[in-house]
Amino acid sequence: MTRRITLVLALALALLAPAGIARATTTDKATVLAGWTQPTAAGTAKWNAARLDREPWLSYGFDWSTDYCSASPERPLGFDFANACWHHDFGYRNYKDLGRFAANKARVDDTFYADMKRVCVRYSVLVRAACYSVAWTYYQAVRIFGSVSFVRQADLDRAERLMRTR
Repeated sequence: MTRRITLVLALALALLAPAGIARATTTDKATVLAGWTQPTAAGTAKWNAARLDREPWLSYGFDWSTDYCSASPERPLGFDFANACWHHDFGYRNYKDLGRFAANKARVDDTFYADMKRVCVRYSVLVRAACYSVAWTYYQAVRIFGSVSFVRQADLDRAERLMRTR
């Protein structure tokens, strides 16, 4: 009898509770994010599976937005780095949101490089060296400039106004 009452109460609570009300903690989010931003094929596979099925992760509030490779081509010389760039954006945006960007930037950049190299390995040996060279160039760009905040249009407008007043 007690089991039945417990079961009925549990079902009633499940039906009455608003969907999606539970929110993942910052610690939960950081743990999942750390797993998805490892420079391993397994880490990338987990991130990609979640990217393709985001519903189970809604309570974490992840930012899935991307501008892909920013001002650089997503497919330089035909090498498709679009998902590597998206994965990189994901790491940057979500670690910034958690306030843990500086501590994790190097690993997210290393993951970006590893993702691009996994793209390169699919090409013939004759082409692979060129792909690795482009990947290295992209990696160096984010490693050196990736933490630089880009200038916003509002900043440019303000600078223009200041120049006119002189």
